[in-house]
Amino acid sequence: MYQSLVVALVLSWLDYGNATLAGLLTSLLLNRLQSVINAAAWSIAGLRRSEHITDTLASFHWLRAPERIKFKLAVLVYRALHGTAPQYLSGQLQYVADLPSRRRGWLRSSTSSLLDVRPSRLVTVGDRSFAAAGP
Repeated sequence: MYQSLVVALVLSWLDYGNATLAGLLTSLLLNRLQSVINAAAWSIAGLRRSEHITDTLASFHWLRAPERIKFKLAVLVYRALHGTAPQYLSGQLQYVADLPSRRRGWLRSSTSSLLDVRPSRLVTVGDRSFAAAGP
C-alpha cells in the first residue's frame, strides 16, 4: 500500500512534464530528480541512505531519471506516429522519406525511418491574425 502511494504521488509528479525538459537538462537537475527517486526507493525498501540503491530500483522496475525521460519521449513519438496522440502532436512529426524533397530513390534518407519535426508556432490562445484588423 505504501509503495502504491509513493508511486502515485512522487513518481507520477516527477514524470509529469519531464519530457519538456529533455533538451535542457543539466547534470544538476538530473541529480536532483534522481535523488528524489532514490529517496522514494530507500523509504519503501526501508534502507539506510548509505546502502546502494541500484538493485532496489531494478527490483521495483524503476528507471533512473534520464532513462525515464527518454522512455516518455519514446512513448510520445510512438503514439504520435500511430495516431493515438493528440492531433497537435501528431501533426508535428513526419517521416523524412515522406517529404517531397527526399522522395528521390538515390537519397539514403528516403529509405530511413528518420523523423522530421516541423517547427511549431508560439501562439498560446487562438489566432493572432485578428490583431492586425482595424475598425
